[in-house]
Amino acid sequence: MRLLTLGGTEFAGRAVVEAALGRGWDVTVFHRGRHEPPPGARSLHGDRTAPDGLAALAGDPGEWDVVVDTWSAAPRAVRDAARLLRGRARRYVYVSSCSVYAWAPPAGYTEDAAVVEGASPDAGPAGYARDKRGGELAAVDAFGAERSVLARAGLIIGPYENVGRLPWWLTRMARGGPVLAPGPRDLPLQYVDVRDLAEWLLGAAEQELSGPYNLMSPRGHTTMGELLHACARVTGGAARLRWTAPEVILEAGIEPWTQLPVWVPPGSDLHDALHGADVSRAVAAGLRCRPVEETVADTWRWLREIGGTAPQRPDRTLKGLDPDVEARVLAAAGGVSGTTP
Repeated sequence: MRLLTLGGTEFAGRAVVEAALGRGWDVTVFHRGRHEPPPGARSLHGDRTAPDGLAALAGDPGEWDVVVDTWSAAPRAVRDAARLLRGRARRYVYVSSCSVYAWAPPAGYTEDAAVVEGASPDAGPAGYARDKRGGELAAVDAFGAERSVLARAGLIIGPYENVGRLPWWLTRMARGGPVLAPGPRDLPLQYVDVRDLAEWLLGAAEQELSGPYNLMSPRGHTTMGELLHACARVTGGAARLRWTAPEVILEAGIEPWTQLPVWVPPGSDLHDALHGADVSRAVAAGLRCRPVEETVADTWRWLREIGGTAPQRPDRTLKGLDPDVEARVLAAAGGVSGTTP
């Protein structure tokens, strides 16, 4: 198989490239040249936001079985690349997001749920949800419904993460001491390890799939307790989890998802949207999700290999809770629901 990745040197794109090389595929990476792709991939350089930014791609004689595109900004960048490649590639796989669904999708929502309005493949930046939906429209416009795959990913974690969610929890646990652990500890979570996402995308190309797929683990694949206990164990066990009721956290003004990454309060629209998707279509098409302990351990190993500080995308908000705020809430809570080593 011949793969072209648009991007491919960071996080999801890099995981796709490594997975394809591991399968013995021929891989070309079109990127800006800020980071080196994995060894074994061929590079083409260009900036999709610049005039003539696709010149290197246009001038290359290559043809591909599949294109994987992870673009997250203005949809017209997807439009331009997809139009350029529609006669030179068999299938276009666009890594989209469950954010494309109209707010708020109910728990158990499928790929048939309503999507956001006002998106266009010709638009400039219009906000994350409309940008991703516009990217979907651009892919389908160029390749048609039968030759395009729309991978609507949810929370993505794992090695190479440059968004800051799992890396923040790991570095916080490594610091030790009492940790504000947002309850309930049996709160079900839904996410996808970036490597499992990559393997599914390549499998979708091999199977010649098409259409939209919710791409994350089955509901309840793990819980908040299992995730945080895994983080505490792998970093040496110096952290003491202090499970705190959601009401206490919210009353303190702490922002779910951002200040306490991954966590959103149970029973909320946010939890249904982020941890409540029906993924049976993707599972039937081959999605397999590794245990949370493996994801956590491998991410911690990667963090230590790069010196402990994860890369941070400049277009994403910083994640994590200020230590002073954490200490103040723990002290005020007093009777938290439990403390575990």
